[in-house]
Amino acid sequence: MRPHDIQRRVPARFERQAATRVKVGWQVGWAEALAERTVSADEAVQRIRSGDRVFVHGAAAVPQRLLAALMQRAPELQGVEIVHLHTEGPAPYVAPEMEGHFRHRALFIGANVRRAVQEGRADYVPVFLSDIPALFASGQLPIDVALLNVSEPDAHGFCSFGTSVDCVKAAAETARTVIAQLNPQMPRTLGDSFIHVNDIDMAVRVSEPLYEIEPEPPTDVERKIGEHVAELIEDGSTLQIGIGGVPNAVLAALRDKRDLGIHSEMFSDGVLDLVEAGVITGAAKTIHRGKIVAAFVLGTSRLYRWVHDNPMVEMHPVEYTNDTDVIRRNYKMVAINSALQVDITGQVCAESLGTRLFSGVGGQMDFIRGAAQSPGGKPIIALPSTAKDGTISRIVPVLPEGAGVTTTRAHVHYIVTEYGVASLHGKSIRERAEELIAIAHPDFRDELRAWAKQHAYL
Repeated sequence: MRPHDIQRRVPARFERQAATRVKVGWQVGWAEALAERTVSADEAVQRIRSGDRVFVHGAAAVPQRLLAALMQRAPELQGVEIVHLHTEGPAPYVAPEMEGHFRHRALFIGANVRRAVQEGRADYVPVFLSDIPALFASGQLPIDVALLNVSEPDAHGFCSFGTSVDCVKAAAETARTVIAQLNPQMPRTLGDSFIHVNDIDMAVRVSEPLYEIEPEPPTDVERKIGEHVAELIEDGSTLQIGIGGVPNAVLAALRDKRDLGIHSEMFSDGVLDLVEAGVITGAAKTIHRGKIVAAFVLGTSRLYRWVHDNPMVEMHPVEYTNDTDVIRRNYKMVAINSALQVDITGQVCAESLGTRLFSGVGGQMDFIRGAAQSPGGKPIIALPSTAKDGTISRIVPVLPEGAGVTTTRAHVHYIVTEYGVASLHGKSIRERAEELIAIAHPDFRDELRAWAKQHAYL
């Protein structure tokens, strides 16, 4: 059974609302009903009780006004669990003084909660991004309250989840209570990205800017990695790509390509640059031809303005965007992901530095496998060869104790550093060691080769 085929748990609030729908109709009288449910942020968060599990809209869409009001209630609450993917901006609920009042359950570890997770004051769930909606929908991880940041309703009463659809749709559909900021600064994105005001229990009128991430110029190392990755990408390919120095460098190296497409869990301003340059058209895509498909966007206000009401962009939940069966239908699907370390046999760790938890599983395996099964597809792991100013090799003999294997060596195809491309699929351990040593930093190649010989890999 695929993730988006799972039967969703129907919350009791839907039964209460059903009677209203019969009386007034699905899209009739919604404005009056919404007015009755519109309150202040302080009033809205009174619905949250001790012991509740609260989902928070993520990435650039964090409902900061609602969170601030909830933090004011901290002294009177105990054991409230805050659940979300990565979020931008402050995360006051993980402050040491909030221990006992709030505890965070990270479905992906962002920079703002990383210290709390590493110090044991927050929890991390290793899970494929595509599986998260099913946790909510099946009742395995039931949500009591969903805090959202959505666009203002359109003429039919529908609000858009805007910059982040990801797993928020499943959380909103299954939560006991839905509290939403109605925010005119949230873009109205199209696709499977809407919630009707009849499904919002309490609304708060807020005009709040979204968090922005300004792209930084790529370093020389990142630029070289981008050039190597670009050599693997053919005209007409469909890309999955993230955010950061390496993804930005890859996108910058693609300006001589033609008719590229995007099917990704997320995208940023670099994609917009290639659309404006005529490189990304989606004309060669085999599904959603001409469309950019994603689960969330994160970038600058320029990007947020561009996605607003833009028919070229379709936002979908991650149980669709990250479904391997969907990904593989894209001809020439190229998945570009990063890693913290790769061992000499090709095992990829992207979520921890030994036992020190750092990020998350995310969508890496969803797309690595989907791209591998796509006709002409290419799964790529791209990373700098060293860390800490060149003092540590990212290509290592063995992953350190406690490191999570995010992508297994059987799933790996291409590893790229600034020194070139290692093609590993179908290769023996000996051949893999040779390929990976060749793209390691020269300062560490002798050490890697000696270790490989000592252990009969070479």
